[in-house]
Amino acid sequence: MALNRLIMCMLLFTFMCQGQSKLPVQWEDLTAADFRAGIEQSGGVCMLPFGILEKHGPHLPVGTDLLKVRYAALQAAQREYAIVFPEYYFGQIFEARHQPGTIAYSAHLQLELLQETTDEMARNGCKKILIVNGHGGNENLLPFFAQTQLEKEHDYVVYVLPILDPPAGGPPKKTSNDMHAGESETSAMLISNPDLVHLDRAGSESGADQGRLNLPDPLYTGIWWYARFPNHYSGDGAAATREYGQFRMENWEDAIVKSLRAIKADKVSLQLQNEFFEKAKHPLETRP
Repeated sequence: MALNRLIMCMLLFTFMCQGQSKLPVQWEDLTAADFRAGIEQSGGVCMLPFGILEKHGPHLPVGTDLLKVRYAALQAAQREYAIVFPEYYFGQIFEARHQPGTIAYSAHLQLELLQETTDEMARNGCKKILIVNGHGGNENLLPFFAQTQLEKEHDYVVYVLPILDPPAGGPPKKTSNDMHAGESETSAMLISNPDLVHLDRAGSESGADQGRLNLPDPLYTGIWWYARFPNHYSGDGAAATREYGQFRMENWEDAIVKSLRAIKADKVSLQLQNEFFEKAKHPLETRP
């Protein structure tokens, strides 16, 4: 009898584990009951892949950044379970407002919507939120947003994974000018969404630096991108290869998985955040 009970327990445990492993990772695919189970399985860790809608040369779709970052996030979540928020593209892209297909929301709306989104995610149990950036124009927005989390108390932590520089090794690159819709980005799209890539169109517009503005480093002005790349294209997408795309996407997925594991193990950030807010209520009592 005891042996039978042991066998039944083992079968039940196996069934539960199999059920957990089969939970969808996409927020929108989960039933209400499965969402509760997903929060438990992930330890309250959720991802917000952050893309944009903008022109990507003459050969890539306007949703390239959104498509790439969601592909990488979803692949990573299959390896290290986390719930992945639906398509999010409400970021900074004023520099491409002159191009068709660009959706550029006001600055205040970008921040307000992102804050309400993370607040709502946290209300639903996402107490550790990893924002995975897929768009260069968000590289200043997202660290600023993370800093604004110290404006008022939150019962959750926001983490930001920026766009990563390509690692050493891998297939050799053919081009050096490669900032937007060029060799790297087109190669990545050959992995995530090959059916949306039109390599035959890559040479129909120039992705060369027009050099129309000469200011000394590190002086900055917002019009710099339009001055250099008015076609919203930097590089040569025709140089793309699946081999280089696979190399880039696998490294991106690995970085996301590593981040998820570190976030799940993090017991300190929320504790320090709470400590900070408590001290901020009585700054004169803070001792050096």
